[in-house]
Amino acid sequence: MTELTGPTGLKQEQFLSVVSRDEAAARFRAALRPGPLGAETVDLGASLGRVLSADITAPVDAPPFDRSVVDGFAVRAADVATASEAAPVTLRLTGETIACGVAPVTPVGPGMASTLATGGPLPRGADAVVMIEHTEPDPADAACIRIGRPVLPGQNVSFAGSDIARGETLLRRGAIVGAREIGMLATCGLGAVAVVRRPVVAVLSTGDELVAPGAPLRPAAVHDANGPMVAAAVRENGCEALLLGAVPDDEGALKAAIGDAFARADAVILSGGTSKGAGDLTYRLVADLGAPGVVVHGVALKPGKPLLLAVSGGKPVVVLPGFPTSAMFTFHDIVAPVLRLMAGLPERPETTVRATLPARVPSELGRTEFVMVSLIDRGGERLAYPLGKGSGAVTAFGRADGFFAIDALADHAPAGAAVDVTLLSGSAQAPDLAIVGSHCVALDAVTGVLSDAGLSSRVVPVGSLGGLAALKRGECDLAPIHLLHPQTGRYNLDHLDPDMTLVPGWRRLQGIVFRAGDVRFQNRPAEEALAAAIADPDLLMVNRNAGSGTRLLVDGLLKGVRPAGYWNQPKSHNAVGAAVAQGRADWGVAIEPVARDYGLGFLPLQPEHYDFAVRTADLARPALAAFRAALDSPAVREALDGLGFRRAVSD
Repeated sequence: MTELTGPTGLKQEQFLSVVSRDEAAARFRAALRPGPLGAETVDLGASLGRVLSADITAPVDAPPFDRSVVDGFAVRAADVATASEAAPVTLRLTGETIACGVAPVTPVGPGMASTLATGGPLPRGADAVVMIEHTEPDPADAACIRIGRPVLPGQNVSFAGSDIARGETLLRRGAIVGAREIGMLATCGLGAVAVVRRPVVAVLSTGDELVAPGAPLRPAAVHDANGPMVAAAVRENGCEALLLGAVPDDEGALKAAIGDAFARADAVILSGGTSKGAGDLTYRLVADLGAPGVVVHGVALKPGKPLLLAVSGGKPVVVLPGFPTSAMFTFHDIVAPVLRLMAGLPERPETTVRATLPARVPSELGRTEFVMVSLIDRGGERLAYPLGKGSGAVTAFGRADGFFAIDALADHAPAGAAVDVTLLSGSAQAPDLAIVGSHCVALDAVTGVLSDAGLSSRVVPVGSLGGLAALKRGECDLAPIHLLHPQTGRYNLDHLDPDMTLVPGWRRLQGIVFRAGDVRFQNRPAEEALAAAIADPDLLMVNRNAGSGTRLLVDGLLKGVRPAGYWNQPKSHNAVGAAVAQGRADWGVAIEPVARDYGLGFLPLQPEHYDFAVRTADLARPALAAFRAALDSPAVREALDGLGFRRAVSD
């Protein structure tokens, strides 16, 4: 610092040295090394706008049971397969009306139906719901209903765990909690959440001329605009503002005010007193706070040259220029990014983007439909993957990048159509890895390791076959699959194209799940128990959806037999476990962790291969190399061990 004496004899302190904007920012960050300040637990209602300090795993399924998505009648789909308006099928009512929050007690047998409200649990024996609009009372028998339209198994049913699966990573640390995230957390019953502690930033204005807003101005005074303005900007960037008002240019008063602010806050921002002049005491007082002290005093910016940046005791201390325009320009350009890092927040500009639909999206005529999408950039083209989990899902909205609208006069948006996507978070960064296919809770551990290494990934769960189709079209980097080939009896390899390679993932032991203590299964070999279950008409199975690896395994075991419950086809292992645990089915095939989570008995059958299809030409890409390395990381191996999975090396 150079000290000059002016014509009046007053001391003037020149800037230490004027540096470039980039140099100033680099010095500031190098001295501070900003990062989150720790965690605290807050009630769910107080978590809005907060940053998650840890990954959140879903403790329950959502929905927790198979439920209807329409008002109507729970039926066996096979009973109404031939129904039409010209030749309706008549079913006898069970006499039970199932409303939301009411557990059904009467099974739906052949030729029967139960009255069911939207959100009501599906009763035992039923595998579909007929909308009330497609029915009419039987004029000849008030205890019967006439069905005028067929339904498929699973139609109008939201299966247990179809929205959120127990054990699934619901939200990642660093996520900002908004109304959508609160909906997801509340759906899982979480009443409190761990969040990054908000930095407390003390805001002071300096100058003899300053008067608080609302107070009358005296001669030669101005209202303090910087204090309230900077405090508001601090709050906008995820911090708590401690607005301490204006302090006159008195060395004792200013020293006491700075000392008090420094003791009470995680950061201190002053405005005014940064340039040379007799009344500019701030530089010396800030320099006295402690090492490393002032790192920048003067930046080659217009406006903003007088900016002072210091670090003392691990806390940032900033003196912004006194003029409001200069103060806000330098705050947003250099200071706000540091505060956001301390608050755990990213920088996210808002925008609307143009994207292409990779597949046809059906819509209902007569209603404008807003479709939630996940965005993936491939080969210079932005793709918008619809998140079609249904109207009852919270994750479609919670995990979407944005949405686009389908006009009320259109019954679909065609594949290849260009759509305008309104972003929910203000920006859509292209991920380093696009992963499209079957989801597994262990995959969350792999993407977590990548995230810790600074690599982003986007997982779009569309099933094994959907993932392979996306890989063939060049829309993703990896396709997680677990497909059993019925002819060869091998997993995955026989489903690849010649230009694809299989990256080994892990093995998930599959077996028959049943309620603990059921003597029809307990302590019996799996093959013997399966044969007995098929032969017992009182035992009700729960199957899996066509195209899944488990369904192929089940069909191979059944050898063409269709036991009771065969057409009950949920889309996840968790839904199978929930159906058995809740008594809507007696047995099914699922992976071992599901049996453990639901307290079910388990008879091992064979390991399921969960692997990753990738284009051979892409194997050398850095992001894919990092993914393969993450598979063998200690964190992933620990996660696999905890789930009861076994890492695969080769097939």
